[in-house]
Amino acid sequence: MSATSSVAATSATSTGAAKQHKQIGPKWLSNVLAKYIMAVTGVVFGIFVLVHMYGNLKVYTGAEHFNDYALFLRSLLMPLLPFEGFLWLFRLALLVCLIGHVYCGWLISARARARRGGHKRRGLKGFQSFTTRTMPVTGLVLLFFIIFHILDLTAGVGVAPEGFQHGNEAASYAYQNLIASFSRPLVSLFYLLAMVILFLHLAHGLYAAVSDFGVTMSQKVRSWVILLSGLFALIVMLGNISIPIAVFTGIIS
Repeated sequence: MSATSSVAATSATSTGAAKQHKQIGPKWLSNVLAKYIMAVTGVVFGIFVLVHMYGNLKVYTGAEHFNDYALFLRSLLMPLLPFEGFLWLFRLALLVCLIGHVYCGWLISARARARRGGHKRRGLKGFQSFTTRTMPVTGLVLLFFIIFHILDLTAGVGVAPEGFQHGNEAASYAYQNLIASFSRPLVSLFYLLAMVILFLHLAHGLYAAVSDFGVTMSQKVRSWVILLSGLFALIVMLGNISIPIAVFTGIIS
């Protein structure tokens, strides 16, 4: 090998090593800390979707009770906070959790790809493998759904049903808006699809959160955690999808 070739090879090797060790994300945000952030925010979202489902199921109690519940949430902590003040603070906290969750997920994935290079991850099989590999995709779909859902039933703009009524301190029209939204077949279908995706994301995410917290599990305990995570996600999914089905079939109207 000539001296020129040797220098070129050494230079290429050095460049490849530099790229391989290029820092992705801030140095203080290690993968361990990023996983903790994802675990904590994931648990927050898990609790939120369960409570949110419970509130949504109040639609079965009728328009008056459901609207009263929606008005209660909007007037919570008044006059200490303005009308809808508590909800906006809560939404802001969820937004911070969402940004942290998405960013840390991207960071861990980007670092893993950089380490693996052209090699693919192996070792996982079956349903666990499927949910693990599709977490980024299901996460992006859920992010799109959250944006759509807020525009549809919270902000009442763009994709909202025709005749959307904004609530005020005297009255809420949450029931009427929900019925109008789910009376659209494509919206109901999209909601059903989003809830299936939520099931997949939540089932794996809750199991991953337990693991990321550093809990040592035997194979038996791991099986139970997977089962309970799946059961939790299944309850949330079934509770939520029952509503558009009930609207579309005329059970509630």
